[in-house]
Amino acid sequence: MTISPRVLLSIDYEPWFALFRRYDSLTDPEQRRALDGGFTLRALDPILDQLGSAKTSIFLVGEIAGWYTEVPQKIVAAGHELGLHCHIHRPLKNVDDLAQDLRASAHWLRQYNVRGYRAPMVGISEAAYPLLEANGFVYSSSMYAPAGLLLQRGNVWEIPVSTTNPRIHAQYAAPRDFTFKLLLHGEFPYGSSFSIGLMGGQILRIIERELKRGLSPSIFLHPYELVKPPASARLTRDLVLHPHLLPFLRDKSGFLKTLLRHFPVSPLGTYLDEMLKTRVSYPPSVERPEGVI
Repeated sequence: MTISPRVLLSIDYEPWFALFRRYDSLTDPEQRRALDGGFTLRALDPILDQLGSAKTSIFLVGEIAGWYTEVPQKIVAAGHELGLHCHIHRPLKNVDDLAQDLRASAHWLRQYNVRGYRAPMVGISEAAYPLLEANGFVYSSSMYAPAGLLLQRGNVWEIPVSTTNPRIHAQYAAPRDFTFKLLLHGEFPYGSSFSIGLMGGQILRIIERELKRGLSPSIFLHPYELVKPPASARLTRDLVLHPHLLPFLRDKSGFLKTLLRHFPVSPLGTYLDEMLKTRVSYPPSVERPEGVI
């Protein structure tokens, strides 16, 4: 038995300032909320409108659930899968930092029975998976690897963000984030919204090719790419200091509209549930054909 290929669409729902690492050390909740300026609340309804009847996985930054309790409520009420991105957006490869972060979001994770996790910057360590399992997560999407790959870490499944397949043997162990090393090995992370910002038309063609091969590519976007954040001197200054981040802020609402018009999409959790129904015995952490585990 096989499952139908589809685009595994997700949104890493984070404040606009999470893009700029200079705010990682800002810990005061009220200062962070003031810096967001209500953007993550205002952006949600327009994004839900853009999605229409399509369903996706929305990996929420936990502090937003504290600022605006209606955000996770609206996501779930609209039929989307609610996942955790982190509580405060910063690198979380250290398991002690990750444990503290998970505790900070524990209340709403239990309230909404959250099953999926995506690490900030798609960066995770192998040591994180036992901690995710202990906190009730069923799957993660926190590394880059070729479409069609599904990896098992204990009782946690890794559904990677998609890269092109270099057709060479590779060890799919975390961390596998967006680095020049990944590119040098022949893997282009087309599932990243950075890549979509650089070459959205080509990414759509890659997605079409992958679907025709029977694969289900995994891609992600951000709220500030679908709804423009308010102009400010602070945002302008940050972009001047970090011009390499401009592809992240390119308007991708047109890309999303084209994607939804031409391709089937699915939340990651729905895809995993269907895959597990087709499960056969394979060693963990190996590549396997799409539709077979």
